[in-house]
Amino acid sequence: METIQVVLDRKLLQATERAARRTKQNRSALIRDALRAYLNAAERRELEEKDRAGYAKHPQSSAEPELWEAEASWPAEWPEVMYAFTIAHRQTNGDR
Repeated sequence: METIQVVLDRKLLQATERAARRTKQNRSALIRDALRAYLNAAERRELEEKDRAGYAKHPQSSAEPELWEAEASWPAEWPEVMYAFTIAHRQTNGDR
C-alpha cells in the first residue's frame, strides 16, 4: 500500500471519525472502502450510460421481446422462430 496525504475540512474529518468508530474501522480503512464504493458506482453509472446511449441509437423493436422468448424454444420449433424473426426484421427495417 502507498501512503498519501489528504486534506479534509473539519466537518468532513469529524464525520469520518464518527463513521470509523461506528463501523469499528480506522480512518484509512473507512476511506479506502468509501473510495472503492465510489469508483464501483462511477463505473456502473458509466456502463449504464453506454447502454442507454446504445439503446437510444438502436431502439428495441416491439417484436424483439418475443424473439428473445423464442430463443428459449425447443429445436423442433426453430423453423417457426426463424420465420417470425424474418418477418419482424423485414417490418423493422422496411424490407419487403
